[in-house]
Amino acid sequence: MICTVEKIYENFEISEGIYKISIKGKFNVKPGQFFMLKVGDLEPLLPRPISVYDVEDTKISFLYGVVGRGTALLSKLKEDEEVQIMGPLGNGFDVEKLKGKIAVVSGGIGIAPLIYLIKSLTNCEIDLYSGFRNVDYSVDCVEKYVDKLYLSTESGLKGHKGYITDIINPKNYDTVICCGPEIMMKVVVSLCNDAKVPVYVSMETHMACGIGACLVCTCKTVDGNKRTCKDGPVFLGKDLIFND
Repeated sequence: MICTVEKIYENFEISEGIYKISIKGKFNVKPGQFFMLKVGDLEPLLPRPISVYDVEDTKISFLYGVVGRGTALLSKLKEDEEVQIMGPLGNGFDVEKLKGKIAVVSGGIGIAPLIYLIKSLTNCEIDLYSGFRNVDYSVDCVEKYVDKLYLSTESGLKGHKGYITDIINPKNYDTVICCGPEIMMKVVVSLCNDAKVPVYVSMETHMACGIGACLVCTCKTVDGNKRTCKDGPVFLGKDLIFND
């Protein structure tokens, strides 16, 4: 883990309220891990946890939605301005264990940690299921890495009209991987449990410290409460207990 100040390579809006920020440097990162990002010494005091979107030789990229003061400040950063970063954090995906036919299921900004995962998988047949509210984004970055792409929008502007959970059948796969709104992930886990297909879930809970000290990001599991930032964010779906 590093805690440092790095320069921005680029930072721009890819869809309404959704930004891609790239930071200069060379980083050794496991798919599914995240960093804590903060803009200088400005308020808010706490950094923001953001999943790794992509890793290249000279830069690392993150996808984020502007949802509060911290991410609003982040969205205003320009090329060569500086940002504080701490990471990589979390356990990420064990890529070596992922084999066979895999369904990758995302909802909205939940696609962020799955892009680098898809690019990192080898010797797999991958189908990507991505659901959005109105407009899709980022799926074009991985179309050449997947065998089939399924889209859904709640508005019906593109792909299936409705939810992505309407069209995923876990029985067709050896493994399912999921990230998105909790209500969506709860449905995916339930479908996979019924089909007796293993599912890995990347949890998107609120975090404060990012290193497991503050216990703000606990989630319920069959083995008691776990820290999403330290014990996760990737969990086996069968181990999670979702709120009703």
